[in-house]
Amino acid sequence: MSEEEKPSPYRRHDNDLEAGINEFEEEEDSGPFDILRTKSASVDRLKRWRQAALVLNASRRFRYTLDLKKEEEKKQVITKIRTHAQVIRAAYLFQAAGKQELGTAPKLPVTTVPSGDHGSKPEQLASMTRNHDFSALQNYGGVNGLADTLKTSLDKGINGNEADILERKDVYGSNTYPRKKGRSFWRFLLDACRDTTLIILMVAAAASLVLGIKTEGLSEGWYDGGSIALAVVIVVVVTALSDYKQSLQFQNLNEEKQNIHLEVTRGGRRVEISIFDIVVGDVLPLKIGDQVPADGVLISGQSLAIDESSMTGESKIVQKDHKAPFLMSGCKVADGYGTMLVTSVGINTEWGLLMASISEDNGEETPLQVRLNGVATFIGIVGLMVAVSVLVVLLARYFTGHSEDEEGNQEYFPGKTKASDAIDGAIKIFTVAVTIVVVAVPEGLPLAVTLTLAYSMRKMMADKALVRRLSACETMGSATTICSDKTGTLTLNLMTVVDAYICGKKFDPSENQSVLPPKVASLLIEGIAQNTTGSVFKSEDGEVEVSGSPTEKAILQWGVNLGMAFDDVRSGSSIIHAFPFNSEKKRGGVAVQLTDSNVHLHWKGAAEIVLACCSSYINVDEGLVPIEEDQRMLFKKAIEDMAAGSLRCVALAYKKCGRDTVPDNEEELAHWQLPEDDLVLLAIVGLKDPCRPSVKVAVQLCIDAGVKVRMVTGDNLQTARAIALECGILQSDEDATVPNIIEGKTFREYSEADRLIAAEKISVMGRSSPNDKLLLVQALRKNGHVVAVTGDGTNDAPALHEADIGLAMGIQGTEVAKESSDIIILDDNFASVVKVVRWGRSVYANIQKFIQFQLTVNVAALVINVVAAVSDGDVPLNAVQLLWVNLIMDTLGALALATEPPTDHLMKRSPVGRREPLITNIMWRNLLVQAFYQVCVLLVLNFHGKSILNLEHEKKEHAEKVKNTLIFNAFVLSQIFNEFNARKPDEMNVFKGVTKNRLFMGIVGITLVLQVIIIMFLGKFTTTVRLSWKLWLVSIIIGFISWPLAAIGKLIPVPDKPLSSFFTRKLLRRRTSRGSAG
Repeated sequence: MSEEEKPSPYRRHDNDLEAGINEFEEEEDSGPFDILRTKSASVDRLKRWRQAALVLNASRRFRYTLDLKKEEEKKQVITKIRTHAQVIRAAYLFQAAGKQELGTAPKLPVTTVPSGDHGSKPEQLASMTRNHDFSALQNYGGVNGLADTLKTSLDKGINGNEADILERKDVYGSNTYPRKKGRSFWRFLLDACRDTTLIILMVAAAASLVLGIKTEGLSEGWYDGGSIALAVVIVVVVTALSDYKQSLQFQNLNEEKQNIHLEVTRGGRRVEISIFDIVVGDVLPLKIGDQVPADGVLISGQSLAIDESSMTGESKIVQKDHKAPFLMSGCKVADGYGTMLVTSVGINTEWGLLMASISEDNGEETPLQVRLNGVATFIGIVGLMVAVSVLVVLLARYFTGHSEDEEGNQEYFPGKTKASDAIDGAIKIFTVAVTIVVVAVPEGLPLAVTLTLAYSMRKMMADKALVRRLSACETMGSATTICSDKTGTLTLNLMTVVDAYICGKKFDPSENQSVLPPKVASLLIEGIAQNTTGSVFKSEDGEVEVSGSPTEKAILQWGVNLGMAFDDVRSGSSIIHAFPFNSEKKRGGVAVQLTDSNVHLHWKGAAEIVLACCSSYINVDEGLVPIEEDQRMLFKKAIEDMAAGSLRCVALAYKKCGRDTVPDNEEELAHWQLPEDDLVLLAIVGLKDPCRPSVKVAVQLCIDAGVKVRMVTGDNLQTARAIALECGILQSDEDATVPNIIEGKTFREYSEADRLIAAEKISVMGRSSPNDKLLLVQALRKNGHVVAVTGDGTNDAPALHEADIGLAMGIQGTEVAKESSDIIILDDNFASVVKVVRWGRSVYANIQKFIQFQLTVNVAALVINVVAAVSDGDVPLNAVQLLWVNLIMDTLGALALATEPPTDHLMKRSPVGRREPLITNIMWRNLLVQAFYQVCVLLVLNFHGKSILNLEHEKKEHAEKVKNTLIFNAFVLSQIFNEFNARKPDEMNVFKGVTKNRLFMGIVGITLVLQVIIIMFLGKFTTTVRLSWKLWLVSIIIGFISWPLAAIGKLIPVPDKPLSSFFTRKLLRRRTSRGSAG
């Protein structure tokens, strides 16, 4: 095989079609439960699996899946609110236009001042922004007059003291909206009662109760029916408690998702606050990717464009300026930057009304949940058939006179037995059959996913990962590659200027401006202060605070070191137009008008890109020197040397323009393209951003786990190469060559077929645009990878959405990026991404543990009861006992096994294939060994227990009860011991780390204590007798043997090829032959 054709070691096997973009994923004739990507599944696919599932309690089973009906209602509510708002706005604008034509502009009505010393009512302000009422704003005296009315400063904001904030909240309301209360415990109790089988059991229990009291009297006759009823009540209450606890966890996580943090200007300084703490009068800086957090008016802005689709439903970008200054809460900043004055918050905004109407969480299904519904349906159908068989056999034996009571007497005599006795006997048989259905249909299986996801989500919060989409938790366990940003994710995001080339010479950045020619120093300071989205605040004691993105902060701090007085420079000249930094062009610029009416253009961006636009530079004598080819090569060499030292290279340049070259009118100025040719180079600076200390270990963990880490960065390729070597993404200098490292432009220019080949080999992509990242993600997914992508910018949104798992950065990430993501990494740290992979694998592993445990119980309980019923006409495990087993199996078993924390062992496996069978060959081996052992031992006890236990001389009724009690006790203890085996399906030491999982130990302890109480004190209810210490010892030994047996079983080799693949191949052959015949 040639070098080009070698498959990647990170590829999944051929039959694991995991790419989101392939012809097989949405195949119409694939199974209803075969949905790989619920993130983009159609409504029809979601309906198909719901209709195909065998469900006993729909309200409980589908509680945490997407409520398709509510989703439709939610869309209708949003449409109604949007339409209503647009109609009111259109009517008002029509009215205003008519009055202006008549020369009578509408005046703001005079109103009384509300409580507090503020000059406008919240309803007036809300009406003004909601209706985009420009004349009302003019009546306030424009933005300046409105600021005076609201007692705020457009430059410094409100003073920010607690009394002022409380008063504003009291007068204008807080930035919150009424949320619908979560379900109460009683709702969950009602849901748990809706289980079809439990309802049937309650009806049977009621009938048995009536007949028992009638025939045996109240004191003795209520036990049979009453014990079943009590067991059902306990099952219902425990189920409801477990479900209620889960719902509270989800509620807390949903509240955390909505708690956006953002910057406001208060008292002249920028401070970070929660979106819920914004008040009317606040001054907010806005930049590309931000969400507008409240209604307000624009104070100032440069090329500010707002995406109002979330409010209007139309994908239309609206330009904002002093003619169209109104900003609506919930909209996104699509381009540019600016500042706004908050005029309405919370329920007084359209967004608040919208969110109050649809705030109830609507659920979401995950691929694993869907697959488990398929498994539960298959097991349920088998169990249903078994239950029907048992019912038919037992009824046939009963009514043909072949069944005996506890004394050994024939139970039914045709024509002689009373009708009430016959009905009572039939009800008991029917109850056993229904209880078999309860045990056989694993309702708790799909819900175990929800339980483990809720647990994982809570724990992931502690590991600095906020899950926005449930399915991402489990999909992360299948990730085969992670495309990571460099800045802030692999590095610390603490940038400092450590190198500088000015006037064609190397300068020490720590020096002050005295070492620079005055003209160069003045131009540099002007460019640094004006061409920025950051800010510098100087407190009264002289302490300087710099805010903004890490790059902006580093350059602003360098400016402060050069002697820059930020506020003075900003007030000494004014920005007339701006070209905000663009990740495609990798540069940003401003046009600044000086006091002498001259205009300076200042550009800042990627060093080699800005250098290419420069035709001259200023030397140490302040002379303008053309950049000849040899000088250009020297500048390029300086950039390469900086990049090789893992520095980010940024160049600053300027151009002097005559006022006559700048458009005069505002409309032309708004569309003016800033000249970017013949620039004068001012400086090339190198910014150091050290690697995170933990990143090399985290990258190695990924490599060991079969997950390839790829760096995708907008930085210079040499900078990216140096950081990749430092992080361990590239192992050596030999690796750091083409095709392992590539520029985004080169990749972009490949044909689609070439991109698919190149994508496999790429470890580092430098100078990449967001579109390059998207193309890489698409190529990798087509190649069969499960792709996780990190992103922080607005333009990363398409790649985050396209990826199987989108990971947005919590600190540097924009709101647009976060909304497109599945998981938010709260500390922007790559090590946290690796922890998410661990948790993803843990989710899958925990579900498999629970499946193994539950299927062992299922198989053993069904086989024991079926064999005994068919051969003996009686079942050793009665209805109440089976309900207790069901409780151990469903709720308590799920709690114990679905909440196992992740282990290092998980990161030594290959990624989990999304088409790999849920029940692996190892699991089949383990559960068959345990089930076979339990069935053999308990059937021997059932048929020969009396002789083995020397009970032949005892009364038949007592001997039968002792034997059945021992079977029940041994069966339950076997499950308790087997719960330990299920913890480690493929490891010998099943006790490793068991003491760290207190919940597991607690549940095992509670189960054991309750079993002792049942046997020793609740015999009347469970139809058991007290066991002697010898029989307790026998029960414990039977359970204990499962431990060494599990260890021996693990020595049995199993084939690598899944058993299910044999059936799949046969099915495919049949389909192919059918297709060819057709």
